[in-house]
Amino acid sequence: MRQSVYFKIMLIAIVTLVTMLAVDRHVQAEAGPVISISIKGEIDGGQAALVRKAMADADSKQAQAVLVEIDTFGGLVDAAVSIRDVIINSPVTTICYVKNRAWSAGALITLSHKHIAIAPGGSIGAAEPIPTTEKTVAALKAEFAATANRTGRNPRVAEAMVDKSLGFPGYAEPGQILALTDYQAIDVGYADVVAPDREAVLAHFGLAGVEVVEYSQGWQEKMAGWLSNPTVKSFLMTIIFLAVLTEIKTAGMGVAALIGSVAALLFFGSQWITGIAGWLEIILFVGGILLILFELYTPGLGIFGLGGIIAIFASLFLTLGANAAAINMLAISLIIAIVIFLVLAKRLPASKLWSRLILKDAATKSAGFSTSLDYSQYLGKTGITPTGLRPAGTMMIDGAQLDVVSEGQFIEPNKFVKVVSVTGNRIVVRLVDTK
Repeated sequence: MRQSVYFKIMLIAIVTLVTMLAVDRHVQAEAGPVISISIKGEIDGGQAALVRKAMADADSKQAQAVLVEIDTFGGLVDAAVSIRDVIINSPVTTICYVKNRAWSAGALITLSHKHIAIAPGGSIGAAEPIPTTEKTVAALKAEFAATANRTGRNPRVAEAMVDKSLGFPGYAEPGQILALTDYQAIDVGYADVVAPDREAVLAHFGLAGVEVVEYSQGWQEKMAGWLSNPTVKSFLMTIIFLAVLTEIKTAGMGVAALIGSVAALLFFGSQWITGIAGWLEIILFVGGILLILFELYTPGLGIFGLGGIIAIFASLFLTLGANAAAINMLAISLIIAIVIFLVLAKRLPASKLWSRLILKDAATKSAGFSTSLDYSQYLGKTGITPTGLRPAGTMMIDGAQLDVVSEGQFIEPNKFVKVVSVTGNRIVVRLVDTK
C-alpha cells in the first residue's frame, strides 16, 4: 500500500516537473528578442531613421530590451535629439553599450538610455557645441541636464560635458570640458558596468542566451542620411525657392513646378523619415503652395500669394530647427535662388501674380508724368535778383520768382543774372556784365 502511495507521489512530481519545464520553455519562446542597433561614425539623419524603425519594431515584437552599441565622435545635433526623444520615451528597456567613445551628440544619445555599459578604455562626454556661442551652449546644456535628470543621473555632470566654465570637482577643473573614462563613468553613476563585449553586457542585465535581432541601415536610411547633410538640404531649398519664383513669374505649372515638387518631396520626406519634420511643417508647406495656386487663378491683390510664401518659409524654418542656423541656411539658399532667378528672369514670361507682387509700371516723362516742375524752359534766359544771392537766393524772370544759386560768388540785390544750368529743381545762374 505504501509503495503504491510513493509511486503516485513520484509520478505526480515527475509530471509537475515536466510541465514546469515545458511552461518555462514556452515562456522563453514567447518572450521577445533583444533588438540590437549599431551607431558608428558621424551621427546623421540616416541613423535617426534606423533607430526610429528599430524602436517601433521593438515595441511590436515585444522585445525584452533594445541594445544600442555606440562608437562616435558626434554629428548633427538635430539627428541626435531625434534619436534621444525616441529612446527616452520608449516603453522597452534600453541599454547603451559604449564600445569605444560616445562624444558630443553621441553622449546625449547615451544618456537617454535606462542603462549604460562601457567597454574598457571607453569614454563619454566632450560635448561642447560648435560654434561655441552663449546661446548654443545654454540650449545644449539644458538638453543634456534634462536628459540626465529624466534617466536618474546627476544633471551637473551632464552640464559639465557641455559647458567647460563649470567643471566638475575631481574630474575636470573650470575651463576644462568634462569627458569621463570607463571607471570615472562608474564612479559618478554614468555607467552600470564595464564589459568587454556584447555577451558580457547581456549577461549582466539577465539577457544571456536571448535571441538578438540586429538592425543595420538599408538604402532608405542611407538615402535619408545623405539628404540630411546641411549642404544637400541647402541645395534642395534653393531648388524649391527657385521653382516657386519661376512659377509666380510664369504661372505655367510646367517643368519648374515638377522639379520643385521633387525637391520638396526629397527634403520633407527625408526629414519625415528621420523624425525631424512632423505634420505641422508638411501642412504649412502644402498650404503655402495651395495659397499661391489660388492666387494665380483667382482675382486678388496678392494677399493669398504673400500668405503662401510666408507659410512656405515657416515650414522650412521649423523643419530646420527654428534657430539661428536655420535662418542662416534659409538666407543663403534664398540668395542663391534669387541670383539664379534674376539671370533667368528676362527669358520668362510674366504672370498675373507677378504683376501684382512686382510694380512694373513706370511714371515716365513721355507718359506725361513728372516728379517736379520743368525749369528747362528758363535755360539761357536773363532775370534780376531782388534779394541778392549768398550764393543762394531768388530771381525774377518772366514774372516768375525762382529759387536759384550762383556759381559760388555772392551777387548783390537788383543785379541781372543769366540761367546757365538746370538740373531738376536746381537752377544755376551767372552774373551778367552790363557795362
